[in-house]
Amino acid sequence: MRIVGLTGGIASGKSTVSNLFKSNGIPVVDADVVARNVLKKGSGGWKRVVAAFGEEILLPSREVDRPKLGQLVFSSDSKRQLLNKLMAPYISAGIFMEILKQWAKGAKVIVVDIPLLFEVKMDKWTKPIVVVWVSEETQLKRLMERDGLSEEDARNRVMAQMSLDLKRSKADIVIDNNGSLDDLKQQFCKVLSEIRRPLTWTEFWRSRQGAFSVLGLVTSGFFVCKQLNSVS
Repeated sequence: MRIVGLTGGIASGKSTVSNLFKSNGIPVVDADVVARNVLKKGSGGWKRVVAAFGEEILLPSREVDRPKLGQLVFSSDSKRQLLNKLMAPYISAGIFMEILKQWAKGAKVIVVDIPLLFEVKMDKWTKPIVVVWVSEETQLKRLMERDGLSEEDARNRVMAQMSLDLKRSKADIVIDNNGSLDDLKQQFCKVLSEIRRPLTWTEFWRSRQGAFSVLGLVTSGFFVCKQLNSVS
């Protein structure tokens, strides 16, 4: 199975690319969706986050007020690092389970959409790595327009993440999203062709089909050896 890593930065257009993969029949494991699930009221992640940041981050329903938590952690490096540390084990386990589900369904190629792909070292498990890149100027402009933020607040959020230039240097494939949606779609078509290329042998053996092939070979070998032993 080919596990493609997809990452980018806030307001880079990564979610648009993720949706393009989905619309073209490629299963996507979305780390943001996993993160929302592990923060649901009463879950292990919820308990650890509430214990660390207090009940003031809760809504009247006692669900986590995600925008309020976001404002809290984006204003402090130490709080952001603490949140990432608390959530990482739950998110990693959740991503693994979603990958396992796709493996069980027989998926040959899946995309793992993780904003913090490099920061949480998940890049070790994905190949190729696709980075959606924009200039800092474009990123700030889109973020301010999208979320109604001041330039200072937008810059704080951008600076809280690994720079897109650094992510670009670590990528196997870069999608430049400084242009229009049509420009993005043209680049995406090339990326789609690349990730749909035939699996390598290593990727094949990781797939469900490969695992069954190994099982079949082992089973056949067992019966052949048994027959040979009975003849001798």
